[in-house]
Amino acid sequence: MKHARALAFAVLTGLTLVSTGCAVMRGQTDAGTYVDDRTITAAVKAKLIEDRTTGGLSINVDTLNGAVALSGFAKSSAEKQQAENIARSTRGVREVRNNLVVRP
Repeated sequence: MKHARALAFAVLTGLTLVSTGCAVMRGQTDAGTYVDDRTITAAVKAKLIEDRTTGGLSINVDTLNGAVALSGFAKSSAEKQQAENIARSTRGVREVRNNLVVRP
């Protein structure tokens, strides 16, 4: 049992290192930036889902070096603007690209 736990920990550590290395190759300057971007993405997505005026589940959020890109569909221009406002107000966001398409 003790060896299984150590083996599982070693595999998890290896996977973390490999996946972080791949992320750095996507354009992030280092592993810390990758983690920050993932944190920003999660925070924006959570705020969009919590907000009752935005369709958080139909909005995709991607972050690269603090720049957030919103994509997907909004029901109105007001919803599109609200999603952008939510993203801009999230800690760590340096820029927002609002690529949402209004589709009633």
